[in-house]
Parts: sequence; C-alpha cells; structure tokens
Amino acid sequence: MAYYRGMTEGPAHSPRACDGALVRVFGFLGKRWNGVIIGVLAEGPSSFSELRRAVSGISDSVLSDRLTELATAGLVHRVVAEGPPVAVRYELTDSGTKLMPALRELARWADDNLKATAPTA
Repeated sequence: MAYYRGMTEGPAHSPRACDGALVRVFGFLGKRWNGVIIGVLAEGPSSFSELRRAVSGISDSVLSDRLTELATAGLVHRVVAEGPPVAVRYELTDSGTKLMPALRELARWADDNLKATAPTA
C-alpha cells in the first residue's frame, strides 16, 4: 500500500520522478517531426525541398522551424554553398549522428511492438 504524505499514517515517500535526461530527450524528440527529420538526414545531406518531400505532411513553415530547433540544439548543420544559385543543404552534426543508434533501436522496438497505423498529417 502506498503512503501519501498527510493522508495516511506511515512513512512519507517522495513521489517518483522521471530521469531528467529522459524528460529532456522526449521533450525534444517527442516534438512532432524532429525524430523523423533526423532519420531522413541520417541517409545523407538534403536540401529543404528534398526534406519536404521525404517528410510527408509537413508544412514549409514547420519544417523551417524544426530545422532551426535542430540546428540550435547542435544536431543539424546548415551548409550554404555560394552560387549562383545559392544552395542550402542540411546535414547531421557529430552529435546528431551519435543519436542514430538510439533512434534505430526505437524504430526496431516500434516494428516489434506497435501496430502500424496510417500516418496523420
């Protein structure tokens, strides 16, 4: 029987707390599209339009926002090749690449344990 501070007699227990690192990582990767974009970039550098085609259902503005977030977090690097025309490519940083084994394991777990559903836009 659990004891709650002030409600029953007995020892007071601290509430369970999730590991702070898990809270941070799922707060970031749990944000729609972030993990998917990282997964696409694991296949190699991509332009904005290539990413938009690869991530079905994402809008230009959301893709732009997510790429900015991923760059700010140090997972994606924006590479500008001088033109004309100017070409912009996105690629994983070393930190982003180091995330891939964990994402592959999550994908493997999902294949084994979650029923496939139609993607939502």
